[in-house]
Amino acid sequence: MLDWLRQPFGVPTWTILALVVLSLAVGAVIPMFGDSMGYQFGRLAALPALLLLGVLLIYDYKKLVLLILLFRSVGDMVLESTQFGIGSVRMGIGGLINLFVIIIACMMVMEKPREFPGKLARYWLPFLMMMSVGLVLSYEKTNALKMYLGMLSNFAIFIIAIYMVRSNDDFNKAIRLVLYSSLLPTLYALVDIGLHMRDGSFRLQSTFSHPNVLAFYLTLVLVLGLYMLKSPLYNITPRARVAVCIYMPVLMLQLLLTQTRSAWLACFLVFVLYALLFKRSYLLYLFLLPLLLFVPAVNERLMDLGQGNEVMRNAQLNSFAWRVLLWESAIGWMETSRLLLGYGLDGFGYHVATFFPADRTVRWDAHNVYVQFLFEMGIAGVLCYLWLYARVLGTLRALARIDRVSGFLMLAIVVQYLIVSFSDNMFRYLVFNWYLWFVVGGACALVHLHAGTRATTRRAGAARQRAGSSMSGLPGNHEGKV
Repeated sequence: MLDWLRQPFGVPTWTILALVVLSLAVGAVIPMFGDSMGYQFGRLAALPALLLLGVLLIYDYKKLVLLILLFRSVGDMVLESTQFGIGSVRMGIGGLINLFVIIIACMMVMEKPREFPGKLARYWLPFLMMMSVGLVLSYEKTNALKMYLGMLSNFAIFIIAIYMVRSNDDFNKAIRLVLYSSLLPTLYALVDIGLHMRDGSFRLQSTFSHPNVLAFYLTLVLVLGLYMLKSPLYNITPRARVAVCIYMPVLMLQLLLTQTRSAWLACFLVFVLYALLFKRSYLLYLFLLPLLLFVPAVNERLMDLGQGNEVMRNAQLNSFAWRVLLWESAIGWMETSRLLLGYGLDGFGYHVATFFPADRTVRWDAHNVYVQFLFEMGIAGVLCYLWLYARVLGTLRALARIDRVSGFLMLAIVVQYLIVSFSDNMFRYLVFNWYLWFVVGGACALVHLHAGTRATTRRAGAARQRAGSSMSGLPGNHEGKV
């Protein structure tokens, strides 16, 4: 009897007591939680979702992060409804998922500390340190902390990819995972088109929070599709080749419907450069591009750049001229003493109503990563940011020595990002950044794996050479004598 009390049903008593206490606590909290959330379904889902994530984290955190990456592309439309406010702070399941990603990266490092990619992690160190300085200098700590944690989650995804990619096959699995993540947004795009496409002003956003986020995500997936078709490192089956060849035009059509010109330009440059470097016959497809001018939405977006370029009273600026005015106003307003370290994270949004005369009603970001980081973290922050990408590009360049096509496409992903950062708030697009850094982290891991293999081969060859030379000096070894 006493033995049964110590371990009823073969389970330790303390485990059962812990579950009972936890159940009672959850039961006591649910009524209060329901009242505070206004009994709205999306918000009420936050608590059970948190419990489910916790169980999955304990059960298998590696599968959890793969599930997060697979379905995060459809998360914006779901997670937005789970947000709730506590005072001036907005919270939701999305923020909890970000926290879980950071925790998973820490768990991977603690599980295998010897495999920590110290050299690759140091790429991020100067920029994260400047982000910390920006957090201290910030006028609004809540928004600044969100921005800091968002960037930290990008770093966590980068580290997770490096830990998960231990072979070329692992990297190909990572590529497929990102491609599979686009299937649900593609299906929902049909719903978005059916419900909202009425005239030329329609911009497809599918499951994402803004058409621009979808556009940049599609440019990434299109490059990965080209990688699957053309890279010797990816052994694609005939059936998969046909599927990808059919799927890529669908993605291009979606990209066209987003009406995001910078994404059009970035995607166009990648495919043209690929054609110039590897497949000149693809340049023939360029003769089809003028046909796009007969599409009203495309024509209007392109023609819009030719008007509204002059700043006058009551003049309607086009989007590019508006951005230039915003950048000039911000940089011209900056004090000389702030050029080194800036005004702190989220300082641009805090001060924009003061220095931007065109619109004082909206809390704008800079629509230019470099201008925003110059304003918020000064010249030091911009240099640390560029250092991060310079080091990443240097690593990916080594991939071209393994395979030229793969190296070009991975470099193109990063260069695309740097180009569109001149005209958009790329650091705010968390979902896209996660997929970008997952692919880039995997590619960097692949470079280091190949470098380690070559180093091991060289050491083995040197060891054999030393062994051979030592054998040649042994007594009785008379090479060359009959």
